[in-house]
Amino acid sequence: MALVSFADTSVLSRAYAARLGDPVDPNQEMIGLGAANLAAGFFQGFPISSSSSRTPVAEAAGARTQLTGVVGAVAVALLLLVAPRLLENLPNAALAAVVIASAIGLFEVSGLKRLYRIQRWEFWLSIVCFAGVAVFGAIPGIGLAVVLALIEFLWDGWRPHSAVLGRAEGVRGYHDITRYPHARQLSGLLLFRWDAPLFFANAELFKERVLAAAAAAPTKIAWLVVAAEPVTSVDVTAADSLVELHDTLRDRGTKLCFAELKDPVKDKLKRFGLFERIGEPFFFATIGAAVDEYQATHKAEWVSGADEVGEGQ
Repeated sequence: MALVSFADTSVLSRAYAARLGDPVDPNQEMIGLGAANLAAGFFQGFPISSSSSRTPVAEAAGARTQLTGVVGAVAVALLLLVAPRLLENLPNAALAAVVIASAIGLFEVSGLKRLYRIQRWEFWLSIVCFAGVAVFGAIPGIGLAVVLALIEFLWDGWRPHSAVLGRAEGVRGYHDITRYPHARQLSGLLLFRWDAPLFFANAELFKERVLAAAAAAPTKIAWLVVAAEPVTSVDVTAADSLVELHDTLRDRGTKLCFAELKDPVKDKLKRFGLFERIGEPFFFATIGAAVDEYQATHKAEWVSGADEVGEGQ
């Protein structure tokens, strides 16, 4: 009951907030539901949540504020006191037609078309979740949606995007050399960006991609700098993989460095002992600082990607 109430209220409030351009605070929604259920418990009331049918009916009738609920409650009370049998013979089909006609606007067909056009995976995910609720019921359907969302999250984190970076002419910063084939790189320096947190599911893949990028470089790599701004967390398994990566690169004559690492992640690496192992001077505040330090100590020249490929071949 609590799960259905939470899901129903969250989805309904977000849908109407998006439609009307109003902000919504999920915590405030839950506080309101909790207070209403607490009050209902003192008067032998039934569990309370938002209504996916009554809300569209109220909107279709011209409701604009929460006072609608109060007016509706007073009207029902007066009807029960003054004319309790007035609507006795009203067909249920007529009531159902009112609800269906009002609630049909909640079906976001245009949103589904947009999902199908720009992200097929999310479109099919929404269809599967809808079918789960329709076939198995609300609780199993919501559970299915949660499980599929977690699987999608783990999949995205398991195989994230990564890139070797270079400096492109006329574009500030450092960018993916596959998008900028003529980007220049410093000879002996590899800038590697990892676009995800580092955790148990992708730690081994991170190590494999770093070693593959180093092996594919046209010249021997003296420094390998991980552009770590997208890395928001590192767990123990990933830290162990970083130790293995550091030792492997060290044996090959390559120094592992980090740039743009966030302070909370740095704190974790300090607890894991990686700062001492790698050396604090090799944790740079920016990629530019790492590049400047490498250039100052190795006197390397900037070479375009095309030139490097030619020399390597």
